[in-house]
Amino acid sequence: MRQTRAPRAEFDPALDGEVRWLLQTGPLALRAARAHRSRDGAPAPHPGEGRPNGLRRTAQARGKRKADPFPLFALIGFLILVAGLTDFRGLLVALAVAGMVAAIRWAAGESGGRSERRRAALAVEHGDRYVLPEDLDRDCADLLRRAQEAADSVLASEINRAGLIDTIDNAVTLPEETWQIARRLARISAVAAEHRRIVPRDLPYEVSQAFTPYDDALAAALSALTTRVRALEDYALQVYRADQVYRAFQQLEVLTERTPDYQDLLAETVPGADAAPRVERLADQAAEVRETFRRSVAEVRRTGAGLIGGGLSEDPGT
Repeated sequence: MRQTRAPRAEFDPALDGEVRWLLQTGPLALRAARAHRSRDGAPAPHPGEGRPNGLRRTAQARGKRKADPFPLFALIGFLILVAGLTDFRGLLVALAVAGMVAAIRWAAGESGGRSERRRAALAVEHGDRYVLPEDLDRDCADLLRRAQEAADSVLASEINRAGLIDTIDNAVTLPEETWQIARRLARISAVAAEHRRIVPRDLPYEVSQAFTPYDDALAAALSALTTRVRALEDYALQVYRADQVYRAFQQLEVLTERTPDYQDLLAETVPGADAAPRVERLADQAAEVRETFRRSVAEVRRTGAGLIGGGLSEDPGT
């Protein structure tokens, strides 16, 4: 059976560029922050509150790790060897080189440690501005993957790169739409997990109907987001089809420039009465492809405008 690919982590597009990059390049820090939050059952802190005690203790514990004595003994042995093989000046040079190496290693370690500490702090501070695959149950993860693939397909399309559908600001709106879908899916997953913990598996028939509205609410929320994802996929499919017409249009444009060569060929090889309709058909077919391409792009623009107008990106409050 084919295994479904997991979605990638989704980030709030409104995040500062540097902060976003640090979070994207620190998946371990993100997972550690999320695991700490889940373990304590506490929400992510507001900006400026600093690192929670658990992460602070972890960082302090790292700083208290015992140093490996092997490099020290190796250095002493190296210096004794140099002293035995060279004079005092050679020993001084060896000491200088060893000091430089130690300083470089110390600086690199300090820099790496500061970078990791900053990533950990940012992961906690902005814990509500990213969604990890682990935050989602299977159904929600599949929906996010589909939304990401649809958005990626549109952004990578030739007609988008050529600016032919630039009236819809795909570079801004599609990431925002995907983010809004992701955070709502995370919320549904969290509520559904809590629901499963609270509701007994084997409910007595007499009281089972009392739980139905809660089940229906979860199903309705998931259905609404499924509709949004399908709308994105429909938009991506239209863009894909328009891309195909666009490529055919480009190929036809190349041939159109060579139409006189084909006309001369017909004139030389086909009797005059039969050549004229064939020449006219060349021009008519070129015009038909151009019109098909214009209609495809216009339809994509209309679909995209309706998608964004009825999408989630304008409703950030929930």
